[in-house]
Amino acid sequence: MLINSKERIHPHMFTLWVSMGSVIMMFAGLTSALIVKKNQSAWINIEIPYQFYFSTIILLSSSGTIYLAKRFFNLRNMHYFRMLSLITILLSFFFIVNQFYAFSVFENNNLHVFGRNSNGFLSFLGVTALLHILHVLGGVVALSIMVFKAYYSSVKTYSNSRINILSTYWHFVDILWVYLFLFFLFI
Repeated sequence: MLINSKERIHPHMFTLWVSMGSVIMMFAGLTSALIVKKNQSAWINIEIPYQFYFSTIILLSSSGTIYLAKRFFNLRNMHYFRMLSLITILLSFFFIVNQFYAFSVFENNNLHVFGRNSNGFLSFLGVTALLHILHVLGGVVALSIMVFKAYYSSVKTYSNSRINILSTYWHFVDILWVYLFLFFLFI
């Protein structure tokens, strides 16, 4: 049976799906380890501060802006594509700053995330959040390169494979955060 070229998955998209599978396994391992560790007698649960709720709203908003940016790219409206992409980058930085602020709330309440007097729950939350932030930063770098090319490239190409791959990654990172947030909220 011959496969139509329009039905084939782009090689970079395939690579992304494989990478997302390994990221899922990494975070599944972390959350599984937390479940096992939670059963120890010295375990203390800590209430999640409201900043994490705000982070979730920010990140979900960035999912909306990247979705719209992709739509405008496909319509060849580069002005709105660039504007919405820049808003997405800005929202990502707000997310990251808010994450660090949330951890400073713990520290200000003498609840240590890392170090000798740290809380196990907060250490798991800290490692998981930092790994997630690194994945958000990876998306920011990729989107920044795409926006830079949209502003300064003399050759205008309208292949949508890059924006499709990037938006898939972006939505994945957002869904991953929602899972992590709900996990830490209800564990």
